Amino acid sequence: MKLAGMIKALEKTMADATQDSWSYSEFIDVLLQAESDYREEKKSQSRIKASKLRIRASFEDFDFTANRSITKTQIKEIYSLKWVEQGRPLLIIGQTGVGKTFIAQAAGLHACVHKKSVLFMSVSTWLESVALARSTGGYIKFRDKLSKPDVLILDFGMRKFSDLEAQDLCEILEERSAGKSTIVTTQLPLDHWQEVLPDPVIGDAILDRLKHAALQFKITGESYRSVKAKKLDAKAEGK
Repeated sequence: MKLAGMIKALEKTMADATQDSWSYSEFIDVLLQAESDYREEKKSQSRIKASKLRIRASFEDFDFTANRSITKTQIKEIYSLKWVEQGRPLLIIGQTGVGKTFIAQAAGLHACVHKKSVLFMSVSTWLESVALARSTGGYIKFRDKLSKPDVLILDFGMRKFSDLEAQDLCEILEERSAGKSTIVTTQLPLDHWQEVLPDPVIGDAILDRLKHAALQFKITGESYRSVKAKKLDAKAEGK
């Protein structure tokens, strides 16, 4: 049965049981819980590996000392994962360096730990994958792959889409509109998305799938790199 969790916990459990005079049933209960915890941890690690997250970002490491508009209350709202349970999109909008991708990946990691499947894709990875899928006749399979995770993270930044790319994005959002959450990070507010979506009909369809249902956070303030540089300067001056 490969009871690795029990084997790992056996020595300590036996010592605790002897010291505290546990009953046989208490001893077995502790070993069973150790096995359950071990298996859940292995599953969690598998979900994290499959997610393709670039960093192990954690909300606990988010720097609230930086002068940014996002609040602890808003971070708690993301942390709650209620939007995942509701199948709502999450839009994180802001200039370069304000923590959009960090927050998105922290949300993804948190979702993995809470038994949700996650997939992270940057805009370059997404475009390369779509092009490859189309050239090999595997586009439908690729689209289906993106429709399955509980949380899909699309780290888009800001770029102009071709008609075909916009159509692909629209189809993915449509596939995921039935109870799956999509996180989109971008520098461009929704009111300006038509500027990078050449076909107004497709643009309207994309915005319709995001604007009304999405939980939106617009982040302004200092760049993380600027904050880090100031801290390094202060540290150097203190020497």
